[in-house]
Amino acid sequence: MEIIHATGTSPGIAIGPAYRQEQRELDIGEARIAEGAVEAELAALERALEGVREELQALIACTAARVGAKEAEIFQAQMMLLDDPEFIPPVREKIKQEKMSAAAAIDAVVRELGSLFACVEDEYIRARAADLKDVGVQIISQLQGGRQHKPRLEKPVIIFAHDLTPSETALFEPAMVLAFATAAGSRTSHTSIMARSLGIPAVVGAGAEMLEKVNAGDMVIVDGDEGLVILRPTPEVLDSYRRRQEMEQQRRERLAYYRTCPARTRDGHRIIVAGNMGCRGDLARLLEQGAEGIGLFRTEFLYMEQERLPSEEEQLAVYEEAVQKMKGQAVIIRTLDVGGDKEIPYLNLAPEQNPFLGYRAVRLYFERPEIYKPQLRALLRASRSGPLKIMFPMISSLEEARRGRAIVEEVKRELLEEGHRLAEPVEIGAMIEIPSAALIAEALAEEMDFFSIGTNDLVQYTLAVDRTNERVARLASHYHPAVLKLIHMTVKAAHARGIPVGVCGEAAADSLFIPFLVGVGIDELSVAAAAVLSTKEAVGKCARAEAAGLAEKLLQMKSAAEVKEALAAFWQGERE
Repeated sequence: MEIIHATGTSPGIAIGPAYRQEQRELDIGEARIAEGAVEAELAALERALEGVREELQALIACTAARVGAKEAEIFQAQMMLLDDPEFIPPVREKIKQEKMSAAAAIDAVVRELGSLFACVEDEYIRARAADLKDVGVQIISQLQGGRQHKPRLEKPVIIFAHDLTPSETALFEPAMVLAFATAAGSRTSHTSIMARSLGIPAVVGAGAEMLEKVNAGDMVIVDGDEGLVILRPTPEVLDSYRRRQEMEQQRRERLAYYRTCPARTRDGHRIIVAGNMGCRGDLARLLEQGAEGIGLFRTEFLYMEQERLPSEEEQLAVYEEAVQKMKGQAVIIRTLDVGGDKEIPYLNLAPEQNPFLGYRAVRLYFERPEIYKPQLRALLRASRSGPLKIMFPMISSLEEARRGRAIVEEVKRELLEEGHRLAEPVEIGAMIEIPSAALIAEALAEEMDFFSIGTNDLVQYTLAVDRTNERVARLASHYHPAVLKLIHMTVKAAHARGIPVGVCGEAAADSLFIPFLVGVGIDELSVAAAAVLSTKEAVGKCARAEAAGLAEKLLQMKSAAEVKEALAAFWQGERE
């Protein structure tokens, strides 16, 4: 038996045979071409680029349906590389000026840009280098007449690799993957992101020695909780981990009770536990897990699945389906939130030095009516099918809230004049994800029908921390006293005006944090499908009166560590 320490990036325990995924190494062949072959080589490059576009488009659709729209953005970013002026134009120049073959030119440019990226400490930039290499391999593969093929796995296995590119990870059939274990990688690597989204245990950064010691077919254990890879475990260790798996299975069976039960605190207070939807596939998963409505319907996937704006009718069909299948439970649909880390090439938004603070979300609605008006028309028309609510992202001022509401009224008048039947009224809400919105929540509550706190961005903007940057990600904490105060301030302002407030960020699914949210009076928690049952259970273990007393104490604390310690002590007291 041998134990290898790594970084656990997706929780859970997997036991099974090892499968080694060898690194793709392509022979670029003859590096030079004859003078008369330049045009043919350029034409071959263009055909290869088109082939890669088709493959990436298929991966975007497949990943969005299987995992989620957020994860599909990985391949959207790769698609953009094909139009990057620093990538393909230099390849064409090497073919023309240096008489290099297209494959050799791609390889050379990828290496040149990769060496530049390697000198940058920022984790995000290094991830872009991995994307560049992945796209380069895909182009060379196309030039050589090949396409990416799914690995043929005959039984569930644990995947071992030096690292996995986004396209390699997406090609595995999730049902046949017990876990991932890679020699390289980090929490922000694509393997980690995909594994967490799929609920597959994963460890990364185990070092090259791991691959030297594991053989195909070896019995292995991957512990994503502790960040361990155990090669050829002893019978005693194997039995111990199997017992842990059984305990986890018992926990899942216990949670199944909550599929058909509404969420209530121990003293009977009702809190809605709704679900987050980022692609069509999420709808079935939310219904299966007993979500009490949709608290955050991210509409970006409708725009990312194709190379043009989705039509009003296309959007209407999707919105109506969600509302109808929720059978009277509220569906909160967020209008398009593009910009920041969400890029849609055909919108032709100019590059920005700091896109998270730039021209994004609600800020572009007022200047790009061709984007938002068809969506608002589809949303208002879908409201006739059931309780649909419209939510604006990135509201930072009262003026934005008023202008957004005025546009909805304008579109409503147009539809009524055209003879459309609409629900009346359609509730309009705002996401509270910028500190300025929380600070003026009293004024916003006079204009809006509900609030939803997006804790991911609220934490990012409050603490000035990029969650995807490994060097500072540890500082991004919804336990920070400043974040607690902003949440409390928002809830207090909303309830003073008689409007409900929910939470739809990662904090909503954090069982440790839920007593605070219950204590300050949150009306709804919206979480990913995989977290619906555990969130209902956590709500059910809280007594609202006790949680309110705890929240008062937490709001007086001075550090995130102090807050977290107090919450852990609260849960310990509940268990005793």
